[in-house]
Amino acid sequence: MNLQNPDQAATVRFEPMNELHLDAVANLEQQAHAHPWQRRHFSDCLASAYEAQLLLAGDTLLGYFVAMKGVEEVHLLNISVAPAHQRQGWARVMLDALALWSRGQGAQCLWLEARDGNTRALQVYKAHGFRRVGVRRQYYPAAQGRREDAVVMSLKLDAAPVPKAVP
Repeated sequence: MNLQNPDQAATVRFEPMNELHLDAVANLEQQAHAHPWQRRHFSDCLASAYEAQLLLAGDTLLGYFVAMKGVEEVHLLNISVAPAHQRQGWARVMLDALALWSRGQGAQCLWLEARDGNTRALQVYKAHGFRRVGVRRQYYPAAQGRREDAVVMSLKLDAAPVPKAVP
């Protein structure tokens, strides 16, 4: 997998993440985040049978998400878009796919945490219908040994827009 511009003719698709993808996923994670997950975090999620999907255009990795199913809820643990492909709507595509999968699992609500300082992500989530429901104080590691608050957000899946089928 590469992180170059996807071929315009390439089919965009989801593919389940597996151990063979972890080097590419960890590389994208390092590029996309100041405090990235390590390869072992993704490996642990796969071992726990969490929902982990790649978004690909041909062999180009556009992004991925990892989510954990609970009782009538799903918790989004990580969602990332390759820096070269940000601001192109791929996060929304992944959130739509996650909401659809979550409904299929019988979930009533989708949960996530986002860094309080990550205004772009917070705007994406809000535009997608997520609502701020709380704060986890000093949840994330930050620069110089500090900690950053997490904004807790939820999306009621019965109120979420259902992605429209393409004819």
